[in-house]
Amino acid sequence: MDTQLINDEVYVERICRMLQDVEKNELQGIGQAAACAYRSIQNGGLLHVFSTGHSHMIVEEMFYRAGGLIPINPILDNSLMLHEGAISSTFNERMPGKAEEVLSKAGLAHGDTIIISSNTGINIVPIEAALYAKKKGLTVVAVTSLETSKTLKPRHPDGKKLYEVCDIVIDNHAPFGDGLVKVPKNGQPTGGASTFSSLFIAQRIVLKIENYYLENGMLPPIYMSANIPGGDEFNAAAVAEYQGRIKALC
Repeated sequence: MDTQLINDEVYVERICRMLQDVEKNELQGIGQAAACAYRSIQNGGLLHVFSTGHSHMIVEEMFYRAGGLIPINPILDNSLMLHEGAISSTFNERMPGKAEEVLSKAGLAHGDTIIISSNTGINIVPIEAALYAKKKGLTVVAVTSLETSKTLKPRHPDGKKLYEVCDIVIDNHAPFGDGLVKVPKNGQPTGGASTFSSLFIAQRIVLKIENYYLENGMLPPIYMSANIPGGDEFNAAAVAEYQGRIKALC
C-alpha cells in the first residue's frame, strides 16, 4: 500500500524561516510597540496584553516569567480561554459586548499601551477590545496574521478586522490555516505556526523595552526565576511597586 506521510522533517526549517521573516520584516512595528510601551511605563503606566483562545499564550508568555518584564498587566478571562470550555470559549470570543465587560475591569489608563493578539483578527472580542482601548486613550498594538486576516470575512458587524483598527500592526507571518505542513490526503494544514511567531514577537518587544532602560542609564525591572537561590526574595522586592496595580500579582 502506498501510504503518504506528513513531511514532518521540514517543520523546524519552516518555523525558523517564519521567525526570520518576522525579524526581517517586522522590526519597525516591534520597535514602535516597544517605544510606546516604554513611554507608557515611564509615565507611570503599564503595558497591557490581551487575547483569546490559543492566542492567550502570548499573555502568559509576557507575564511573571523568569527574565520577563515586571510592569506588564495580563488580561486573562477564563471564559475566553480553553481550559474551562473550549467550545464555549469560541462562542464567547464572537460575543458583542464581551470585550468591554473584560477590559473595563482591567485597569486600563489613558496613555498606556496594550498588545492584542489574534491570529485571524476577525472575531468580535479582539476587535471590540481594540476599539475600547483606543477610546480610553491607549496605544493599541495588533499581533496578527495578515495573510489569514485579509483572506477571511470579518465577524464584526461593521466589517472591521483587527489590523484595520489598531495603531501599530505586527504581522506574525503565520500561513493561512495556521499550519506549516499539510496532511497529504486532503491538504489539511497541521504543525501549528502562530504560537511560535507571536511569542517570538512578544520577546522581541520586551528586549527592546529593556534596551530603552539601559540606554537611559537604568536597569530594566526583570523577574528572576523563583526556582534559583534568592529568586523569591528578589521578586518580592521587585513587584512591590506594582502589586496594587496588576491584579494578577497576588
